[in-house]
Amino acid sequence: MSTRNLLIVSTSTVHGKGYLAYCESSIQSFFKSIEEIIFIPYARPGGISHDEYTKVAKDKFAEFGIKVKGLHEFEDPKKAIEAAEGIFTGGGNTFVLLDQLQKQNIIPSIRKKVAEGLRYMGTSAGSNITGLTVNTTNDMPIVHPSSLEALALVPFNLNPHYLDPDPSSKHMGETRETRIKEFHAYNDQIVVGLREGSWLHVQGDQISLEGTLSARVFEKDKTPYELEPSDDFNFLLK
Repeated sequence: MSTRNLLIVSTSTVHGKGYLAYCESSIQSFFKSIEEIIFIPYARPGGISHDEYTKVAKDKFAEFGIKVKGLHEFEDPKKAIEAAEGIFTGGGNTFVLLDQLQKQNIIPSIRKKVAEGLRYMGTSAGSNITGLTVNTTNDMPIVHPSSLEALALVPFNLNPHYLDPDPSSKHMGETRETRIKEFHAYNDQIVVGLREGSWLHVQGDQISLEGTLSARVFEKDKTPYELEPSDDFNFLLK
């Protein structure tokens, strides 16, 4: 039986609320009894520095009584991951994040530690990389990772910040649903559209949707469908 324990969060901030405020009780419960976590700041939203981004996480987790140290602050990132009590990977650009993880050669270490029960939380880009690939991210490929394969902590793909079509919009470009349909012309894995304000909690072979919104599930050659937080999501892990 798997011992993985993941919090896959759609976004760090929802409209009208502060950083991680909308899901902070779940975060506190998730990291309960942990004194210090490692923050992976590589996604660098807006191009901010690793130090600036880590400070944002440090200030928030200080409210929970949890210390935070940025992965970039360690001389040996691989050893840091192997000794970590918990990991939080922040959002930003998914390609920048994946590229740095590959260059540091720490993806195998993260996979190994999560398989052993290390608690992993991601938001946005940090959630994108928990899937099989990053092919369903919304981000621009501003850097070129050596591969689009991700951490594969779950056997499906994510689309955080999933947006429904706006019937009043004059925008004539592709919707998220259209883009995921394009993805399924070449790929088979399920894609979960995670709306802002939602998160998935994976515990071993159990997975649940938390928050108040439904998630949109895309399977190849099937009509997309909605699942509510009360629905069974465990089939996603099979």
